[in-house]
Amino acid sequence: MSAAQGAWLAFQPGAALPWLVLPVTLFVRMALNAIDGLMAKEHGQASTSGAVLNELSDVIADAMLYLPFALIPGIDGSLVATVVVAGIIAEMAGALGPLIKAPRRYDGPLGKSDRAFAFGLLAVLVGIGFAPGSWSSVYLAILLALSAVTVVNRARAIVAESSAE
Repeated sequence: MSAAQGAWLAFQPGAALPWLVLPVTLFVRMALNAIDGLMAKEHGQASTSGAVLNELSDVIADAMLYLPFALIPGIDGSLVATVVVAGIIAEMAGALGPLIKAPRRYDGPLGKSDRAFAFGLLAVLVGIGFAPGSWSSVYLAILLALSAVTVVNRARAIVAESSAE
């Protein structure tokens, strides 16, 4: 679903409809992701390979859905790419916990669902005709700063949790 939506966005960056549909895709993706995790835990089917696939598929789907923003005329493509990479780093920082016998961290301020909301809002604004410009660069710069804070918060929490043992 994420690959199809991402391709639609990438091949029609100037069309409104793909951007207006993106928040629906993000909501369905987040709901299915939550259901998948709950079902695996509830039915005793959680596994190491499932955890690896979950983490990898999350960041791959994010990249597929968010990188097409770089193709919108008037949006700083390098800033979009930097925000996407920062999001991937934030998710990987959270996933490092179990590596050092600490829990997976979901600290914010810009976790996965927050990023989905932020990019969904940006998609709606673009879809209804707000012309990208300096406001979109400021918006993306704020997302980048929040991602950096998220990485620091998650790393600190993991180290503190590991040190407490």
